[in-house]
Amino acid sequence: MSQTDTLTRATRNQQRSLDAFMARHAAVAALLERLTSASADHFGADPERVLWAEASSLARVEELLEEAARFIGA
Repeated sequence: MSQTDTLTRATRNQQRSLDAFMARHAAVAALLERLTSASADHFGADPERVLWAEASSLARVEELLEEAARFIGA
């Protein structure tokens, strides 16, 4: 394989990587929008009727989001 072929292959690979990254970026952005919307609606809970189950569920969501934030270094 020539050096030109290797460079062309590397360029195509980098473009495919970028395309995959941008698709995942869009998916994550959409998830963040859904979470923001759910948060504005108290995650579907009635603030006047919240019980421990809702608080526990939200604590688990917080743990998962914290794990995600640590994973990406945020």
